[in-house]
Amino acid sequence: MSPSTPQDPFQNWTVQARKGLLELWVLRALAASEWYGYDLVNSLISDGSLGITEGTLYPLLSRLRVQGLVSTRLVESSSGPARKYYHLTPAGKRQLSQMNQYWTQLNSMLETPHD
Repeated sequence: MSPSTPQDPFQNWTVQARKGLLELWVLRALAASEWYGYDLVNSLISDGSLGITEGTLYPLLSRLRVQGLVSTRLVESSSGPARKYYHLTPAGKRQLSQMNQYWTQLNSMLETPHD
């Protein structure tokens, strides 16, 4: 697509929707279990439905850590450098709960017919 060609509106909408849901997706993954950063990134990238890259996920994980929603721990590895594992903090669990409630409300509103 050339720079002067307008982007398909549906494609633009889906990109924005995925960006908006990425944080929720990551927090949900971390609520299920602690993740080694590389494995989490590969899992979310390989899923393909979000259309994201490592360059998107690692800054998000860093931001979530700075916000106190995620914490990390280093685990020594016999096959290379120490591995960084990510898990939700109590604040992250509260944030996820609020996000899940809001997501449920949004879905309910979208499923309600409007005249």
